[in-house]
Amino acid sequence: MASAQRPFVRRFLLACCLLLATACDEKSPTGPTVPLNEPFTLAPGETALLPPGGVQILFVGVTGDSRCPADALCIQLGDAAVRLRVVDAGVTRDHELHTDRSRPTSFTHRDLHVELMQLQPYPFSSRVIQPSDYRATIVVRR
Repeated sequence: MASAQRPFVRRFLLACCLLLATACDEKSPTGPTVPLNEPFTLAPGETALLPPGGVQILFVGVTGDSRCPADALCIQLGDAAVRLRVVDAGVTRDHELHTDRSRPTSFTHRDLHVELMQLQPYPFSSRVIQPSDYRATIVVRR
């Protein structure tokens, strides 16, 4: 009877190992491949893949938005901070970019220059922007 259970136990262990291996796979791409030198737009949580080499850029979210509402008069324009995450060969690094041009709006990763072009929607005093509503337009140049 013990020998009849061995194939079942082996299959069960093999299935468990396969499930664990796929659950731990962090390198599977989740977004579209985007061309270099052309702007692309991401929502929070979305990833873009850059050719060649599979560098991934993830729009983590907006960490602060103090931009002057479009329907208000302000002394300063304000600023919004966007967090991007670069994943390259298993190494992860976060970068914070700003809409205020006096602060960092770009960074360089290897030979890639990543720049925040625009953050939408622009605030209005009568509307609260939900975190999931943001869209970051980015361009990557070599």
